[in-house]
Formats: sequence, structure tokens, C-alpha cells
Amino acid sequence: MAATRVYVARLAGLAVLGPDGESIGRIRDVVVAVRSDRQQPRVHGLVVELPTRRRIFVPILRITAIEPGVVTLNTGTVSLRRFTQRPGEMLALAQIVDSVVRVEDPDLPDLAGVDVHVTDLGIEQTRSRDWLVSRVAVRGHRRLGRRRTVHVVDWTRVSGLTPYEIGRPGQDVTQLLEGFEGMRAADVAQQLRELPEKRRIEVAVALDDERLADVVQELPDDEQVELLGHLEVRRAADVLEAMDPDDAADLLGELPEGEAESLLALMDPQESEPVRRLLEHSPYSAGGLMTPKPVILTPSTTVAEALARVRNPDLTPALASMVFVVRPPTATPTGRYLGSVHIQQLLREPPAHLVGGILDTDLSPLRPELPLAAVTRYFATYNLVCGPVVDEENHLLGAVSVDDVLDHLLPEDWRDQEETDERGGA
Repeated sequence: MAATRVYVARLAGLAVLGPDGESIGRIRDVVVAVRSDRQQPRVHGLVVELPTRRRIFVPILRITAIEPGVVTLNTGTVSLRRFTQRPGEMLALAQIVDSVVRVEDPDLPDLAGVDVHVTDLGIEQTRSRDWLVSRVAVRGHRRLGRRRTVHVVDWTRVSGLTPYEIGRPGQDVTQLLEGFEGMRAADVAQQLRELPEKRRIEVAVALDDERLADVVQELPDDEQVELLGHLEVRRAADVLEAMDPDDAADLLGELPEGEAESLLALMDPQESEPVRRLLEHSPYSAGGLMTPKPVILTPSTTVAEALARVRNPDLTPALASMVFVVRPPTATPTGRYLGSVHIQQLLREPPAHLVGGILDTDLSPLRPELPLAAVTRYFATYNLVCGPVVDEENHLLGAVSVDDVLDHLLPEDWRDQEETDERGGA
């Protein structure tokens, strides 16, 4: 049986189907129009995420039924234009949930004059088929030895949910962060970009340094700079420390020289030194593209040890595809570079064999001054996804991976470009 009263948090993640049962996507948010006069907000529609990760808008009047686990539309034809929030609209989950409000309900005297947080919104269909926000679930304060109680009250009993009040700084982001758990950093970055600026900053401040660093690395250069500028200087330096050195160098290269130097000075010297070395190279050269922390081994390392190193989940697939063998020291710039071993070769060798006995010494290394076009030809010529960068004295400086090359080959706005669907629409 189709529901005429639901809570928006329970809609999140539900499958959206066309009239013939064809899958369209999943619900990620509900768009409502919040007014300043406490009248019930009207629901405009749903934010639906397609399998391509693009988020589109589906008007609420397109919905035929809301059932357990699924929402059905009255048409299989929807606009594939990327969702953009219009003036006067608010996202129920991204902006309203977690807001600080006050409840004025005679049946709940314990909440009088106390700040509480919104945990959910109840929406209800009227006889005219419109959907309105009718109820608000709020979370009270924790009592000694008890969990915080959730109360459901009428919308008219809640104050603090006007566009102005919701837009004030200091809004909680607990529910948003819970939604990001288990997601890839690139997907979190895309969702962050779709949030209003205020919420984007609040989420960034709430993320821990490691997670924020991973997410920042997936943002366009200008948005990295903007986000970093909203952080306290000490926090910004901590995030840079947690970033991959090549990504940190790219970001610092976008900043004025004095500002970049101030951040480098606040970083731990062990973290800032490789970044400083990368900044000495042109960003569009092998030296500027490389990471100074590939998998580096000595010739006495066993195949079993080498395979254990490339299993590190923090390594990208490209960096895990090849290990580099050098004389000590193994920190870049290393001792004399001896050669490389591809992971396929490691998988074919007995675990007790030494990597020094299976080196590929025929692969020519990259020079740090080599331009991007030449690096691209190098990867295409040798069918590689990772390659060593060696200086004139045969010291390994780092490695370039194909993902870094692609980042510089693609247009700056590649994340914003609309994909063309199979039917020819965009």
C-alpha cells in the first residue's frame, strides 16, 4: 500500500523505479521550500542519484507511490540535467536535519527554552496531491544514564527553521557525516561540491585530518584553495601533512608564494621536505607529477615481503603495480637505482626469492625535467601505469602514476562536464 505520510530520512537510499519497473536511481535528498512565516513548507521534489553518480531533480508530482524499499514514478522519462538548488529551496537532509531549534509545545515542558537538534522531517500528502512538511523529529539532551530521547512535534511548534536561522553558522553535521561513512573519497568530494558553501565548510571542519585530506585531493584546484582558506592556518597545515606529497605540492603551487611558505613552515619538517622538493619542478614535468613515496625496496628483499608491501590499502592500484629496487638509503632521493619489478613478475616467483634477482633493468627511467607530453608517450609506449623518475646521478626521486598524468591531461572542468546518456540526451 502506498504511503501518504513518510519521514525523509527513511527515503534516503530508496530505489526509484519507472512505471514499468525500470531502475532510475536512488533518493539522496528531498527538496523543500521553507518559508519565514512558519507555514508548512511545500515539498518540491527529490534529488535522485543515477548509476552514473550524477544527481538530478525529480518533481514530487512525478511520484505515483512510496512503498517500503521503493519509490515509483508515473513516467520513465526524467530530465538528466544535473540538480542545482534554486533560491528559496532547501535540502531536507543536507541542510535542515541537524539544525538547532526550539520547541514550544505544552505537552513537552522539559524542552521549553532548550536547544534541540532536528533528526528528521515528516512529510504528508494532501488531497490536492501536494506534499507538505507536517512533523519534525527532534533530539533532546541526554539524561544521566539514558540515551537522548527523540520527540516528534508539529511543524508549527518549532522555531528556528526559517531560511535565515538555518543559514547561521554552527549547524551540526552528524547525519551528513554518517551518510559519508564507507563512501569513496571521490564520491564524498562530489557530494561536498553540491552542498551550499556554508554546509560544505561545516562538513570540512568536522572531518578528521586524514579523511579531509583524501577528500580535498579529489576536488578541482580552485575549490581546494577555497576550502583550505576557510580552515584555521594550523588546521590547514595539518591537512596538507596528511595529503599525498604530490597533491600537497600541487595545492601549494596554486597559492601566493608567501602564503605557501607560511603553511610549509607550520608542517612537520619530515612531511614538508618532500613537498618542497616537488615544488622545485615544473608542475607539468615528470618531477612535478611524481610522488616521492612509491614502493621502494633493497635487492635483499624477498618476493613475499615485496607482495606484502604492495598489499597496503593506502596505495593506489597504479603505485601498487610496480616496486623499485635501490641501494640504501631507500628514502627519496635514494641510493643508486637498480631497476624495477612489476607485480605480475612478483606473482610468478617463489616467495623466498629475492627481488634483486628478478629486476627489469631494460626499462628506461624518466628524467625529472621530462615534459607532460613525453611522459604520456612513455606510458603509451611501454604499456605502463607507473614509472620511475631518476636524476642524473641515478638516484630514484619518485614515481609517476597514470592517474597523475590523467589529472593534468583532462580539462580543468572535467568533473563538471555533463555525460551523454545512451539515448543521446544530456
